[in-house]
Amino acid sequence: MLWTGCPWRALPDCYPHWRTVHHHFARWAADGTLARRHAVLRGRVRTAAGRAVTPTAAVIDSQSVRASDWVARATKGYDAAKKVHGRKRHLAVDTGGLLLDLLVTPASTQDRDGGRRLLWRLRPHFPTLRLVWADPGYAGKLVTWAQQALTLTVQIVRKRQGVHHFEVLPRRWVVERSFSWLGKYCRLAVDYERKPEHHQAWVQWAMVRVMVKRLTQQAPRSPPEHSAWPHDAIRTGS
Repeated sequence: MLWTGCPWRALPDCYPHWRTVHHHFARWAADGTLARRHAVLRGRVRTAAGRAVTPTAAVIDSQSVRASDWVARATKGYDAAKKVHGRKRHLAVDTGGLLLDLLVTPASTQDRDGGRRLLWRLRPHFPTLRLVWADPGYAGKLVTWAQQALTLTVQIVRKRQGVHHFEVLPRRWVVERSFSWLGKYCRLAVDYERKPEHHQAWVQWAMVRVMVKRLTQQAPRSPPEHSAWPHDAIRTGS
């Protein structure tokens, strides 16, 4: 479903009944099972890369996504800047692009407001966090509030003056790459979820898949077992 974007009722017959699958999907999202598994995988990926389990720096940004007709009007809005009617997902990632926390709001939510809620949720789970990079949409009162209330330094990464073409900006490109990872999954191209927490769960599942693939690539490959069959065949003249 995550990769193809198919509806629940279109699950192939090789899976359990779609209501059973949806029940476990919703339960794992609600009771924290998915979040705990995601945190364990993130720690293993960071450890495999030679980093500490808990990060000291993060990057935040937001992305507006068009919502389908299934989404309730009360949970979606219009992003005038991006001209998108739907929801906005606010991401906090580490310096490697791995998801730290996520907040899903109506697209009409200002980045500063969403960023404030995101940082407030982020701080208790990552006490070692000291520095956060963000784009100019988070400048202003959020920077002062984060320093005073959360002891977090929010550093705004701006474009160079006089540059009007596309330019890869330091640190900000990390979260943009994370958004591109999410864009590969059809389920996340459009918000089909009636509940914002279910959209959040799909984003976590997407990052779980990214991390599992990365761990698989990093794992040392065991040499193939030596087979004595050719030598035996030579001895027996077969």
